[in-house]
Amino acid sequence: MLPAAHRLTDSDDFRRAVRSGRRAGSPTMVVHLWVDPDVDGPVRVGFTVSKAVGNAATRNRVKRRLRHLTREHLPSLEELPGRAALVVRALPAAAEASYSALGDDLGRTLGRVSPS
Repeated sequence: MLPAAHRLTDSDDFRRAVRSGRRAGSPTMVVHLWVDPDVDGPVRVGFTVSKAVGNAATRNRVKRRLRHLTREHLPSLEELPGRAALVVRALPAAAEASYSALGDDLGRTLGRVSPS
């Protein structure tokens, strides 16, 4: 479980991250990162897992895996200047992907969206 301070719950922030943020994709997910350098605050993370991924049990399993993997990357994301919103959108291939494959894809996509 992510700490409450790191949960992205506001629909406006979801929309802003998806529409205006940097985006990187992999076979199992698409990651959107939006950074507001003018406001300080923690990185907030949200997840989107549609019905195309599978039934409710499959979607929840994918969401739990992504939440746990993202929590491991929080320390590196905290180094971003300002407040950031990260949205991780699971693709249908995430249902059959192994935990390590999801971790590799998440690390690779976060590396591509993080500002240099």
